[in-house]
Amino acid sequence: MDRRALKILVIEDNPGDFVLVEDFLHDQIETPIIQHASNFKSALAELSECDAEFDIVLLDITLPDKAGEPLIQAIINSCPNAPVIVLTGHADFSFSVRSLSLGVADYLLKDELTSLSLYKSIIYSTERRRQSDELASSQLKYSELFQLSPLPMWVFDLTTLRFLDVNDSALRHYGYSRDEFLGMTILDIRPASETAMVNKIVQDHRNSRQFVKRGVFLHQKKSGELIQVDIQSNSVDYQGKEAKIILANDITERLNYINEIETQNKTLKDISWMQSHIIRAPLSRIMGLVPLMEDLKNRLSDYPGEMDIMLEYLMVSALELDQVIKDITNKINVDKDEE
Repeated sequence: MDRRALKILVIEDNPGDFVLVEDFLHDQIETPIIQHASNFKSALAELSECDAEFDIVLLDITLPDKAGEPLIQAIINSCPNAPVIVLTGHADFSFSVRSLSLGVADYLLKDELTSLSLYKSIIYSTERRRQSDELASSQLKYSELFQLSPLPMWVFDLTTLRFLDVNDSALRHYGYSRDEFLGMTILDIRPASETAMVNKIVQDHRNSRQFVKRGVFLHQKKSGELIQVDIQSNSVDYQGKEAKIILANDITERLNYINEIETQNKTLKDISWMQSHIIRAPLSRIMGLVPLMEDLKNRLSDYPGEMDIMLEYLMVSALELDQVIKDITNKINVDKDEE
């Protein structure tokens, strides 16, 4: 026997039918919690209780104060979290189909009812509801993660390449409205020069068994601005369609920053080369002239022209050093202005 304490509301105006249903429930469920309502008004009272969390509702569709489709619709609206199983003494196929379309979990004839058939219907109905609730919860989590993501995300059809869904971050970042996005394909946010490459990548995605793919690609905003985007993609089944879910991270500023750093590094290397090669040459000459001038002190009277030559060398070297320093200063100032 089923040992779960299932809470069941039986809405039945016929006392004999209620007793029969009650016996059937006890045959299959060890400790069922059974509530009884003999008319629509008392059924609403049971369903409106603060702690009225029923696992299943068994409904006779012919009550003294309400019947048929209006009764079904009212009960379903009053207990959205519990499956409703209709019990009827009349075999009407077209009505049974309509009742199922209204949201009824099952439709059982009283004349054919057994404890086992009733129990199976209860189990199947509650399990379907559980799976439906889990699916709804999963979809809600997907929607929250998708829409609340600070990074642009979208889903596209792997066959047609059309956008199937897009989050608010993508709308803000790319400048398109939701309707515009859903009327486009992923080729519309790429430069025309990359169409062939995109088609090849998509084909590779179709043929590959790899679940996650990543890469940096060139995208184009509605304004025409080109951006570098780090893409992560997963294969998904979206409403029965083979699709890809995309997470896009705009790394344009980061790459520009890296390029600026590399440019600055090159400037520093140029300056370092100047200091170690160009400046050292005139400096070495000046340093070499100093001991020579010391030696000339004793012979200055014999070679009066040599001092003039040395002074000329010193002046030329000093001017070279001065020009090199100016070049370095100019280079540094230019780089600062570009920043």
